[in-house]
Amino acid sequence: MLELEHRFRVVDMHGHLDHDEVSVSTRGRDMGPDRLARECHQAGVVQTAVSPTRRPDDIGYLRANNAVARLSVDRPFLAFARLNGALAAADNPISKLRNLYAPRKNHHTRPGDVEQYAYDDRFHGFVLDPVVDGLPDREVRDELIAVDLPVVVYCRPDYPPAAVADTLLNDGYPVIMAGFGGYPMDEDRMETALTLLDRYDHLYLDTWTVRSREILERGLLEHPDRIVFGSGTPDVHPNVAVMEILTLDVPEDAMSRVFNKNPTRIIPGLSTESGF
Repeated sequence: MLELEHRFRVVDMHGHLDHDEVSVSTRGRDMGPDRLARECHQAGVVQTAVSPTRRPDDIGYLRANNAVARLSVDRPFLAFARLNGALAAADNPISKLRNLYAPRKNHHTRPGDVEQYAYDDRFHGFVLDPVVDGLPDREVRDELIAVDLPVVVYCRPDYPPAAVADTLLNDGYPVIMAGFGGYPMDEDRMETALTLLDRYDHLYLDTWTVRSREILERGLLEHPDRIVFGSGTPDVHPNVAVMEILTLDVPEDAMSRVFNKNPTRIIPGLSTESGF
């Protein structure tokens, strides 16, 4: 794709980095960290927050998180640690019963892991995908309160924005709902997420795969300080994600906020560029 030309400083709150260096180098997979950095540069993205791709259910994220942090050194990436847990995210009687007898296993995130990530200057926040990875237990979530770093949360049909409000939004740390809380055209969940912005000052929405121009424009016009740019790279090319914002009918100041001012307010590390 051609290199984009625009006058905005763009930082990306939502990317993924393949932590398996062997797969990238020897098994024919061509999206290693250097190519990912080049594609971000091509789109005018100066910094990207990255987390590991999904791991099997019985394998934890400790090694993957550390690998992502290592691969981010001297590249325009900021590492986010992905967390998992034993609790079911779905809000139904079966899940509630299961959660009463769901002890934390060895591959699940522990409170000490969160503390270690928080005080390791390689990590700048956390990622939760409760439907895919399980929801961390109360002890782990209490440690998230203590460290007070931003948390990116995926909403899915079994864990909609209302469930995030019930389980996480009263804890006080910054929460970024991926994709306005819906994917990719679930406008009911996106509408719910927008209404939650009026109730929670520490809630933000990222623009990952929000294909509705109306929803994007409404978010940027009604809540210009609470929307942040997220591409979903490499699944979505950053050129495409940036163009979806550039083609909106919103003031230039709103674009500057979503691309740079809002994300750097949440994550100070995004205000300084790293080398590539």
